[in-house]
Amino acid sequence: MKRIIFFSLATAISTAVLAAPETYTIDGTHTYPRFSYSHFGFSTQLSRFDKTSGNIVIDREAKTGTVNVSIATTSVDTGYPLFNEHIQGKDFLETDKYPTATYVSSKVNFSGDKVVSVDGTLTLKGISKPVTLNVTSFQCMPHPILKKDTCGANATAVVKRTDFNMGKYAPDVSDEVTLSIAVEAVKE
Repeated sequence: MKRIIFFSLATAISTAVLAAPETYTIDGTHTYPRFSYSHFGFSTQLSRFDKTSGNIVIDREAKTGTVNVSIATTSVDTGYPLFNEHIQGKDFLETDKYPTATYVSSKVNFSGDKVVSVDGTLTLKGISKPVTLNVTSFQCMPHPILKKDTCGANATAVVKRTDFNMGKYAPDVSDEVTLSIAVEAVKE
């Protein structure tokens, strides 16, 4: 009898551990990758992308996860339509050839129950480079309006435009670009 109880308990625990990964779909209406850079030292310019999709998988028990993000580079929003076209041109995003940028994680790093950074690969303009996103805030809880579990985070990284064949006007327009990503994702 003790063996049956132990076996049943062990099976229940192993099933719970296997069921731990949770998949969240990125909410494109609350996810905005932004980028900022120094413009000739006069000011820091801030722009964003308006169309983002993907998913996040988190296994809090195992302290693992994955992040897969796709950004429509044609959705760049500088606040000025003519400059949007300029940024989409060959010298920068070259959106006619590369309409999508992606970020695919290789490792999600935890401190306790919180995600603190994500190691992965950013592919932009057909060039892939390792990029670590530093997570400055991370929260999962029931969404008060959607009534579904939702996770949100803010993350930052610094990349060089020249690494992605977009170095025109560098160094006058800074080569270093700060990426800031506000993301919300809803549990499937």
